[in-house]
Amino acid sequence: MTLTSILPTLRASIPDPLAIDRWPEWTHPTTTDVIVSGVSLLRLVDICDTPCVHSAAAVVPGTHGRPSDTEQASVVVARVTSIERPGVLTLDAELGAASACLEEARMIGRVSTRRSRPFQLGNAVVALPEDLAVGDLIVVPCAGSISCRQLRAGVAS
Repeated sequence: MTLTSILPTLRASIPDPLAIDRWPEWTHPTTTDVIVSGVSLLRLVDICDTPCVHSAAAVVPGTHGRPSDTEQASVVVARVTSIERPGVLTLDAELGAASACLEEARMIGRVSTRRSRPFQLGNAVVALPEDLAVGDLIVVPCAGSISCRQLRAGVAS
């Protein structure tokens, strides 16, 4: 349990911490964004729209962020397209083909000072702010290198 999960109003001034071993190299959060290897994921969405992917070297587990010489990691940014029934979430990306680390999923683009709650995403459950709305951006780290084509496989055009 983190300080921002106990007192979610702190998210307005400090970002939720992340598990550095699950994200690509040189990842750090801000209150409204995640920066991966110097690339703002919000800016990436401005350029590429959603879903989009950014890949970089993976982090060697237990090294406090040392980049791997051989492994890759990716970050997917997707948009919430619907919230059906309370707590059932749909994104504009199909994450089934990605080795997504859903326990690290986080909202970017705005600050929420509301408590996190579980949302059903496919066959998994993800904890996101309870005021999550259609149009919000969700970022999820994934093991390995993935492409946008893999995310769009199950999405109708």
